[in-house]
Amino acid sequence: MHASVREPGQAPHGTIEHVFDVTDAAAVAAACAAIEPLDVLVANAGIGIAAPLELLPVGELTRQLDVNVVGQVRVLQAVLPALRRSRGRVVLMGSIGGRSALPFLAAYAMSKFALEGMADALRIELAPFGIEVVLIEPGSIATPIWTKPQQALDDVPADAVALYGERIGKFRTLAAARSANGAPADDVARAVERALSAGRPRTRYVVGPDARRRARVQLLPDRLRDLVLTRFLFGK
Repeated sequence: MHASVREPGQAPHGTIEHVFDVTDAAAVAAACAAIEPLDVLVANAGIGIAAPLELLPVGELTRQLDVNVVGQVRVLQAVLPALRRSRGRVVLMGSIGGRSALPFLAAYAMSKFALEGMADALRIELAPFGIEVVLIEPGSIATPIWTKPQQALDDVPADAVALYGERIGKFRTLAAARSANGAPADDVARAVERALSAGRPRTRYVVGPDARRRARVQLLPDRLRDLVLTRFLFGK
């Protein structure tokens, strides 16, 4: 988690970087205590854990939710007094995966679905203080989130191959291709900039052509949605 704030007397573009672990409550409290004044929070910390849910260690699921959801709440709670004083703004980094869950990414989708609910509740809770809450929903973006050394499809236990091997192979190939051709990270940055600068921002910004397609597919009846995704992902 990186937080950037102005120092007294600095030019507006001058920043200080505080690096801390969003899963460490003491570190969050210590870092955020030094941030004043504060106009915006962009909650961007996140990891992606990929595996069949049947075989995902519960500890890994806990880690996924702690970083992507509970960690965001820790930081938000620590900075809200300062945001209330400035009538600031909160931007949460969600995902189209928070609307449309894909197989083998259940843990990641669960975390992003949780952010959808968090954003909806926070908008109403913080409205009396003049604090806008915005959710960014990117699709496939050209970042290394799925190639970092985390619990990944490459690490599926050998005894899972008979159960999921063929589908995992197809999904991994498609995921690699989609990541390689993902929208540039600058597209997400521009969406965040709009969320921060608009007088009355949208509640959600969908980023990337595949995110818009998945949002439309998600409007289909469940069984038809499942069929469309299965044929796209696995060819049958």
